[in-house]
Amino acid sequence: MANYYYIARNKAGNKISGVEEGSTQDEALNRLQARGLVVVSISVDAGKNIPTQPEASTGAKEKVGYKHNRISGTDLTLFSRQLATLLGAGVTILKSLSIISQQVASKRLYLVIKDLEKNMESGLSFHEAMAKHPEVFTELWIHLVESGEASGNLAVVLSRLAGYLERYASFKKKIISALIYPAILFCAGILALLFMTIKIIPTFAEVFSGFNIKLPFLTLLLISVSKIIRGYFLLIIAVLVGAIWFFRKFISTKNGKRAYEEFLLKLPVFGEFFHTLIIERFTSEMSTLVESGVPILYSLEIAERSVDNLVLGEIVRNIKDDVREGKALGKSLEKSNFFDPMAVQMINIGEEIGELSNMFKRLNTFYQEYLDTFLTRFTAMFEPVMLVFIGAVIGIMVIGMFLPIFEISQIGSK
Repeated sequence: MANYYYIARNKAGNKISGVEEGSTQDEALNRLQARGLVVVSISVDAGKNIPTQPEASTGAKEKVGYKHNRISGTDLTLFSRQLATLLGAGVTILKSLSIISQQVASKRLYLVIKDLEKNMESGLSFHEAMAKHPEVFTELWIHLVESGEASGNLAVVLSRLAGYLERYASFKKKIISALIYPAILFCAGILALLFMTIKIIPTFAEVFSGFNIKLPFLTLLLISVSKIIRGYFLLIIAVLVGAIWFFRKFISTKNGKRAYEEFLLKLPVFGEFFHTLIIERFTSEMSTLVESGVPILYSLEIAERSVDNLVLGEIVRNIKDDVREGKALGKSLEKSNFFDPMAVQMINIGEEIGELSNMFKRLNTFYQEYLDTFLTRFTAMFEPVMLVFIGAVIGIMVIGMFLPIFEISQIGSK
């Protein structure tokens, strides 16, 4: 039997250290984890030379050959999944971070992980070390990890977090994929119209100028539009760029962002889509938080700050205040008039039978399926509508250019 010196955190999050006996390090580690401790480091007790700091990952050379410098959603999802797997296998947090740091594709994430190791070696808990990087780890990350550390189920919580991130990334990818084709079709149509206006119409205009005929109104209108676009093309581009810059600046303010969100929610047809999209994000976060053991008030507070929507954020704040006063969550959702009756009834049932996280998960699945169906139908409808629109505009241009040619042919036949 050997003695193993360990540093760990108990369910209250307090840092403790001591010596555990075991025939192997794994045996000692299993005993500590069975007592509900989150082991930060463990090493052989060298008698009088007991270390005062956790097992460090120092000496590891910096990995080379990074694929990129930024930290993408894929990087964070993989980081969470790898960390959950290693912790679940009994590897200490510091050792897990050291292993993962040698496999990351992002140089910036590598530096963040090394800073996490450094801060934990100085005595901070994992969630406290993560809180020093708010630009990387959102409040959802930090509070879920804090919950996992307090309950001693950090590996389980990180696995649920990885599942949430994977579902969110997959759903986001579906939305982007569904919108790529309509966007390409729209851009191709605009380029075709610009080519007709800038290149084709001026060529016809030069031909018509050689004939002493009165041009039809439609032809004159097209030639005038063509001259304006050609003469002020750079100015038009500058105005468009300026409008986009002003719009982005406007929605970066609180009042501007709120006005933009309210505008989207009031749009015909698409307003329902954006409304459902917001609720889908809320139910996804709430299911992950509640399932991970985060108290409902704490979950609402995290969702309020991380849902990234001022309209829903204000509604969640009011719901949180109602719940704090002892009101049922379902009743508070109904009072907001933002959630549909089905969602309210399911949350009511979830509260009654103690399956709130499961109900949030079912709602999230329903809303994702609804959004998938909407995008599929939108894509199917957009193509013929766009083709008819572009065909009609180009047809009007062609008619406008050929009307004088018909008149010229009639003069020649006389």
